[in-house]
Amino acid sequence: MTPEQKSTNAETLEHIGNVRNFINKLVTKLLKRGELHDQTKLSSPEIDLFTEYTPKLSACTYGSDEYNQFLEGLKPALDHHYAKNRHHPEHHADGINSMNILDILEMFCDWKAATLRHDDGNIKKSIEHNAKRFNMDHQLTQILMNSIDLLEDE
Repeated sequence: MTPEQKSTNAETLEHIGNVRNFINKLVTKLLKRGELHDQTKLSSPEIDLFTEYTPKLSACTYGSDEYNQFLEGLKPALDHHYAKNRHHPEHHADGINSMNILDILEMFCDWKAATLRHDDGNIKKSIEHNAKRFNMDHQLTQILMNSIDLLEDE
């Protein structure tokens, strides 16, 4: 190996190490989010209303008129939940535009998990519905669509 190649390799190895360290930093933060996800639902003021409305919401189609009616009854718990959980666009004054990449990843996983609670849950339909609901741009919508297989791949 020439001295130039050795120098380039040293710089490349440093770069690889930096990228690995940044990925590990984000993974660690994401793991923590997974451990803390939706803990506010397990106590007052959220638990009583979520206990009442979760079965009702599960039995209807996401985004339907019936679903939206149930959300009205759940509103006090949702207001508290959104205020305490930044993976919801409603947490932020500017919605999705104020979210960071970890918020987006947690939100995406949350949307997928929510589809499993509905008899007719469908992550593609949820993304399409939420793209309109939260005024998501086409690029982010497509990135989420492109990422569905990452959650469904075994």
